[in-house]
Amino acid sequence: MINGLYRKLDLSIRVLLVLAILFLLLPLLPGRFPLVVGTEILILGLLALSFNMIYGYMGQISFGHAAFFGLGAYTSALILRPLIEAGQLGYLGFFLALAAAVPISALGALIVGFFCVRLTGIYFAILSLAFGELLFYIVFSWYSFTKGDDGIQGLMPPFVFKSGVIYYYFTFAVVGITALLLRKISRSPFGYTLRMLRDNQNRTAFLGIDIRRVMLLNFVIAGAFAGLAGALWGPFQRSVSPALLGWHQSGVPVFMTLIGGAAHFAGPLVGSIIYTALNAYVTQFTSYWPLTIGLIILCVVLFLPGGLLSVIDIWVHRGRKADT
Repeated sequence: MINGLYRKLDLSIRVLLVLAILFLLLPLLPGRFPLVVGTEILILGLLALSFNMIYGYMGQISFGHAAFFGLGAYTSALILRPLIEAGQLGYLGFFLALAAAVPISALGALIVGFFCVRLTGIYFAILSLAFGELLFYIVFSWYSFTKGDDGIQGLMPPFVFKSGVIYYYFTFAVVGITALLLRKISRSPFGYTLRMLRDNQNRTAFLGIDIRRVMLLNFVIAGAFAGLAGALWGPFQRSVSPALLGWHQSGVPVFMTLIGGAAHFAGPLVGSIIYTALNAYVTQFTSYWPLTIGLIILCVVLFLPGGLLSVIDIWVHRGRKADT
């Protein structure tokens, strides 16, 4: 009976259930290294899921999405650092710092998106990149406020969360809840409107839907969740730096989404597992990580254009046809 119910679920739900079990069991592995990699996978997976709301569901690609990740990271860091220096960091201050990152990142996305949604295609991508680099240079140059290229160091969560296991499970809970919320949004009438807009903007406009308003709302939603991922990153890495807003960082969710598959909700999270685990493994033996990921992306584009989950989906459908 359980097997029958499982087979009726769509591929993304099956993948999310399997991943949830694996993530719950991950701390049983010996050593601290699996916890560090697992936490990084979860945070960057949330960043990639938020990016896919723009790319996979809206049909536009943003090369400046890390700007909102960095805004969230700096918002939480600027709140946490004075509390830490004063020795007054408590759980309330920690949670408020994480919560504050969401509206600040959403506000940044609202301002950037106001201009970006007036364009589509390559123009949307280039304009998002331009705004991302603008925010990067503001953070990089504003030394009196952001500490410039030194970044903000010494970020620590409250006492209980200093444990790698506790912070890992906390991150797992936050990412799990937000992933379910994003899933609900993607399956709502708003999500189906995004798909319709992605497939045919002219037909969507003909139905009387305000395309720019829908695109802007989605851009703000994606930016807000990217900011939440950034807020989790600072206490995890114990520091933040302007590189979090740069175009290099913006490429990370793009790679993850391409590897996992933009057509499936769980694709970016699968891509985060592959990308982050390979990065952690390969960099132990060689400094040629950019060459490695470049070859992987080349193979995906040439042989797996829909990403890994699209191939698995094809196999699943073939198996169902064979059973019947």
